[in-house]
Amino acid sequence: MTETEEVITLVDEEGVEHDFTVIDIIEVDGSEYAILLPMEDECEEAIILKLTHDENGNELLVDIEDDEEWEKVADAWEEMLAEEEAD
Repeated sequence: MTETEEVITLVDEEGVEHDFTVIDIIEVDGSEYAILLPMEDECEEAIILKLTHDENGNELLVDIEDDEEWEKVADAWEEMLAEEEAD
């Protein structure tokens, strides 16, 4: 897990800004994924976005379109949480 919590602001398709706490960055099958927790929602459900780069090397967070990829990342995240709880 990350040692310091980072807060990022993402803009949705309607132009509305939403703040998220980055709770972890994990690597699965050579790709990186950000685990984000919405700050304004009371729900404890994390959001998983894929970390990519544009043609200029800037980091981008994008939705995971493939269900199988999403399941693999979610399973990896759940395994990490279970290991931390066991320690």
